[in-house]
Amino acid sequence: MTKKIVLSLMAVGLSAAAMAQVRVGIKGGLNMANITTTNSGAVDNSRVLPSFHIGAIADFPLSEIISFQPGVFYTGKGSKLERGDDSNVTGYFRSETNPRYIEVPLNFVGKIPVGGQTKLFLGVGPYAAFGVGGQNKYEFNSPLGEMTGESSIKWDDDTPFTDDDPNQGFDKYKRFDYGGNILAGVEFGNFLISAQYGLGLGKILSGSDNSSNDKSKNRVWAFSLGYLLGGNR
Repeated sequence: MTKKIVLSLMAVGLSAAAMAQVRVGIKGGLNMANITTTNSGAVDNSRVLPSFHIGAIADFPLSEIISFQPGVFYTGKGSKLERGDDSNVTGYFRSETNPRYIEVPLNFVGKIPVGGQTKLFLGVGPYAAFGVGGQNKYEFNSPLGEMTGESSIKWDDDTPFTDDDPNQGFDKYKRFDYGGNILAGVEFGNFLISAQYGLGLGKILSGSDNSSNDKSKNRVWAFSLGYLLGGNR
């Protein structure tokens, strides 16, 4: 009985020690967003749309070199399309779609000390995202005149737990998105700088469940600055 009590106390002590090293903080930066346009999942680089992300992260040490880093972010994705020259009287067209999501990444990060409090890190993990807003915008001019406009993005009611969505439509986006992340960066003291590539695995257009190709999926490069409260391991 005494042995069990001692082992239990040791387990609690180790857990408390690990939790004492957990750090939380903020992270944000620039997104370079795009949406795939081909069956193979390629993107058109001319359609990259600048956006941003901001949110909170935590760093749970699992060993001396491995951490679990979940987070919650408000992030912008999407793409743009541009044809012609706005100084050309023969015609010009520009449109952009900028859906906004609440995204939850679950990244596992390996850290390599390189001296002092500086560490290089590499990570990978899944993400899940939920659409909460965004805008579609367009601008068109021709010899006949000019037109501009914008509208709020419409979302359907899909969830990972339903097989049918009575609210789907081709003028809407799927509210639920998911995929994976690959990231790399450097941590120095409480600060970090990182680059991350988000590979969307779900089609974003409502009613588009065709799994035979990789069109209409989110692709996002994210460049971030962050600050973690607490001592550096």
